[in-house]
Amino acid sequence: MMTASPRWPGLISIVVPVYNEARCLAALHARLCAVLDAYPGLQREFVFVDDGSCDGSFELLAALGAQDPAVKALRFARNFGKESAMAAGLRAAVGDIVVLKDSDLQHPPE
Repeated sequence: MMTASPRWPGLISIVVPVYNEARCLAALHARLCAVLDAYPGLQREFVFVDDGSCDGSFELLAALGAQDPAVKALRFARNFGKESAMAAGLRAAVGDIVVLKDSDLQHPPE
């Protein structure tokens, strides 16, 4: 296994604020995994923060978390806004590098 160094982090955290994005979360997760799989030895965590969605986004994230231990899912009781969701995700992330990523796939993970 590769060890962490200034040039190669041990853990990358992908923080994703989510608001009513159930339709694309599985695809986002799959595409992020495919991208990160290209870097053997790089550990990962996904920190999804559901910002009060009402479309089943959190339930989908919980199911993803049951399948993939790298998935963390946080849930707000109501919508607080994207900035609050990003801040909560940044606080929960433990990676050597943290990347913020929108959940709507308008910006391809690749």
